[in-house]
Amino acid sequence: MTLALLPAFSYAQTAGGITEGEVASAPMSAIDWLSDSISAPIVVSPQINTENPVAQSASVADVSVVPLGSQTTDAIGLLPPSVTGFSRDLWGASRPDDLAHRILSMPLDLMPSMQSLLTRLLLAELDPPRGANTTDDRLFLARVDRLLATGALDQADALIARSGAQTPASFRRGFDTALLLGEEDIPCQRLSAAPDLSPTFPARIFCLARAGDWDAAVLSLGTGRALGYVSQADDDLLSRFLDPDVFEGDPPLTKPLHPSPLTFRMFEAIGEYIPTTGLPLAFAQADLRANIGWKARVEAGERLVRMGAVSDNQIYGLYSERKPAASGGIWDRMAAVQAMDKALQAKDTQTISALLPDLWTRLEAAELEMPFSRIFGPELATLDLEGDAAKHAFQMGLLSDHYEEIAKKGAPDSSAKSLVLRAIALGDIKNVRPYDAASTAVLEGFANPNIPIRLQSLMDQDRLGEAILRAIALYSNGVFGDYDELSDAIAFFRHIGLENIARQAALEFLILERRG
Repeated sequence: MTLALLPAFSYAQTAGGITEGEVASAPMSAIDWLSDSISAPIVVSPQINTENPVAQSASVADVSVVPLGSQTTDAIGLLPPSVTGFSRDLWGASRPDDLAHRILSMPLDLMPSMQSLLTRLLLAELDPPRGANTTDDRLFLARVDRLLATGALDQADALIARSGAQTPASFRRGFDTALLLGEEDIPCQRLSAAPDLSPTFPARIFCLARAGDWDAAVLSLGTGRALGYVSQADDDLLSRFLDPDVFEGDPPLTKPLHPSPLTFRMFEAIGEYIPTTGLPLAFAQADLRANIGWKARVEAGERLVRMGAVSDNQIYGLYSERKPAASGGIWDRMAAVQAMDKALQAKDTQTISALLPDLWTRLEAAELEMPFSRIFGPELATLDLEGDAAKHAFQMGLLSDHYEEIAKKGAPDSSAKSLVLRAIALGDIKNVRPYDAASTAVLEGFANPNIPIRLQSLMDQDRLGEAILRAIALYSNGVFGDYDELSDAIAFFRHIGLENIARQAALEFLILERRG
């Protein structure tokens, strides 16, 4: 359906959430904190009398227009098959609606291996599902929205940039991503130069001010106020944003509980910063900027690294930036990491043995075992440690990317858990027995040579990618007690050749013990 867009820099009042222009292609649960940066396009419908089939207006009838050689955004990705290991036709015969639903209904608190696998799917260069058309971008938007929901703004921004942000829905996401990354000048420039994108008053005023055209910004605010297109809250905020000196000495504005990125940045600009704790994860990215205090940056880094939205090296760099300024909570955690780093550099095994149990306890309480296991685990596993320190070093090593190499050197003791973990890491469970219900479920998954029945139908219908999404959800349910589903997920991953994922998922489940 052709949408007749408003002329450049014309205006329309919009509500929060999805604009009318996104409804037709919006995934099930589009991000609800997006700024109203783009006005809803006007949809012109033909007026036809069915008894007398003569047009009753001069409006152009709905027509689908697809440029020759155009490509659906569903094919856009950042990682080629040589990197992901996925075949280009992974989506097969799946419907875009079904894939979008599965992506957006996925829980946010995935285990690290599942989050990594899902992110690989979201960023993969894949052929569109058969039946998808060049005007349907719901799968693309679902991929972007999932990245935004987990705070992976750099990846979302790269996907949007590669798509060209040709639609209002894509532009809104790119605009807000840039706001949170502190790079809003680029989309503001594009907004002023794109006749097919119609900015709302707040976005228009913000971009004019960013470009230094204060007179035009003030005039636009006055116009929007007169036409009733600017709410009282936006009027108060924009007025202070444009001329803060006039309001010097006035009480601060009431901070909204659910700000959009545009509102968030304007509050910051007038010196009334809104803390990101409690806001959607994407806002935590704004706290990683150099102008933010160290503690706030570390807290934001911790929130994001749990979701895989920042790298291990980033959180390690934040932890190592300076000496802790106080004690308790995050300060003690940073001090413990720094002490371990210093002991490892000195090869002081006695100190390491003393520090490691306490470090593990602190990391476990904050659910930060994975990044620091990947950083410290391989080296810890090479040391001659004893007792609890040896067990923790072994398990941290198994949580790293070098798990198989570490397992080949042997277990730290003959306990049933250590033997099972080593067997899983090696992919050979013939000579071990389970030690509890959780390990029984894992070993049953490794012992099953067949595709589980609940995933077989998707495979039979040439919907492999969708089956992988389903298996991620099964595993996530299994972590919280549905052990049959966990077994099926592990068996499925092994059957389709995702052996590394199956082993990592099993090790994480048994070591991290996040079981409802």
